[in-house]
Amino acid sequence: MNHDIHIIGGGLAGSEAAWQLAVAGLTVRLSEMRGGGDTTPAHDSDRLAEMVCSNSFRSDDAENNAVGLLHQEMRTLGSLVMRAADLHRVPAGSALAVDREAFAAEITRTIEAHPNIAIVRERIDTIPDGPTIIATGPLTAPALAASIADVTGAGALAFFDAIAPIVHRDSIDMDICWMAARWDKGGKDYINCPMDKEQYTAFIAALNAGDKTEFKEWERDTPYFEGCMPIEVMAERGPETLRFGPMKPVGLDNPRTGRWPYAVVQLRQDNALGTLWNIVGFQTKLKHADQVRIFRTIPGLKEAEFARLGGIHRNSFIRSPELLDATLRLKSRPNVRFAGQITGCEGYVESAAIGLLAARFASAEARREPLSPPPPETALGALLGHLTGGAVAETYQPMNVNFGLMPPLTGPKSKKADRKKIYTARARDALAAWLEQALEPA
Repeated sequence: MNHDIHIIGGGLAGSEAAWQLAVAGLTVRLSEMRGGGDTTPAHDSDRLAEMVCSNSFRSDDAENNAVGLLHQEMRTLGSLVMRAADLHRVPAGSALAVDREAFAAEITRTIEAHPNIAIVRERIDTIPDGPTIIATGPLTAPALAASIADVTGAGALAFFDAIAPIVHRDSIDMDICWMAARWDKGGKDYINCPMDKEQYTAFIAALNAGDKTEFKEWERDTPYFEGCMPIEVMAERGPETLRFGPMKPVGLDNPRTGRWPYAVVQLRQDNALGTLWNIVGFQTKLKHADQVRIFRTIPGLKEAEFARLGGIHRNSFIRSPELLDATLRLKSRPNVRFAGQITGCEGYVESAAIGLLAARFASAEARREPLSPPPPETALGALLGHLTGGAVAETYQPMNVNFGLMPPLTGPKSKKADRKKIYTARARDALAAWLEQALEPA
């Protein structure tokens, strides 16, 4: 069909953008290369919005957490990604985690059913001339990546992103492990594997000695993203690093001893049936044989059966603060907007949020209606502002949404917990005022 907007990429950002445009009455051509003979090193299927790393959207606390606030703002704006996540959530304490298979199926089914969206399984190698949103994610196909580089005149930045293993629930020894969330917050939603000092020391030694994926010559200078650091890279930073990171035992009383273990490995439910659990924070570049050998030394995982082993892939993103305007348009080609992880935002929900905003800006532009960016006091506005000028272009790195991206609070100092509530209350007021202004006739 003829289309008003061409979206390239059917991940979370592209799917959200397509939905927002379609419900606004615009027609969309959604190009997704998976299912058309091409794939990526990280994806397993051709479903839209496939989650390739964790199954968690992180905290859903809209009163005390910036990402929880972002969830709330996206729900207010009719986000398809948040609706699907809410429909297919699985227990995860105060976090929002989903059954990734059901989530992707829900998004795919909904997009396929909308009459304003045509999904075309094709690879796009050059930037189109008409109104376009590029949401190809951090694994943009080489030909399109080269086309983007030609147009921007600036090379893409790059980093490595790693995937955590997934374990079958019935292979976990619950005579050793126990169910609990840290400080018992949110319910007994995590499986906890305790380690004493001797076991932890041996585990760190095994990680350091394990056989790891070797990078190609052109990959060797690519930095890791700090928020998705491979477990063995953290171990190389010092023997205690993991005990202050993903293996932190604080707030987890072992019911068999009444004490915190020396270290703990946590697993989080990965599907609605509760049959698959991913090892939290265990992204890895270990080769598969050593993953099985080393991770089975974790107490309770001696007989572990893995539904998926970890992996690593190279991600790319553009220098957004330098290249994009305040509405995510490419300054050198204003017909093109970027959305999702290719902009340098990090995280599932952040990617979808930028897809949502790109679509709303594109819709307003198509209808010749003014739409100002959301206020920087909101989670949406803070994230957008960081991408489009708030960050220093020369040192630009992927970023999750956080209160540090928002304008600082004024007035008397308050306790840390109170400050979070002040940030979120201010954000809700700002979003309400922005929406009211957007609804006013021009």
